[in-house]
Amino acid sequence: MPIPRPVARVNRWLVNPLARAVTDRAPWFGTVVHTGRRSGREFRTPVNVFDAGNEFVVALTYGAEADWVRNVLAARGCRLMHRGREIELRDPRLIDEDEAQAAVPAVVRVALGVLNVHDYLTLSRAAR
Repeated sequence: MPIPRPVARVNRWLVNPLARAVTDRAPWFGTVVHTGRRSGREFRTPVNVFDAGNEFVVALTYGAEADWVRNVLAARGCRLMHRGREIELRDPRLIDEDEAQAAVPAVVRVALGVLNVHDYLTLSRAAR
């Protein structure tokens, strides 16, 4: 796993609430709005996200086993707050860095490589 679980726990309670203030509008960031598999609660998770036309590619900095990823896969979709808009996404699919390369800017690929991020999630825009 690229970023250790204890760091993820601290981020969930301390960093994420602060980060959400900017991730909804900043380039290469967004907030995934998803529903808990067990609790049914709504969660908002800040992510690195890249617009690839009809799809969005999300860098899985905590790995493919993160709770939010499992929630999105189980629900077969989520909402994304990105650049001031809410976008309905569906058909989540785990991909590797080779498939994601075209959507991720080179400078970001280098940073994600340093963090040892190799997993990505791709989601399609839902039809309006």
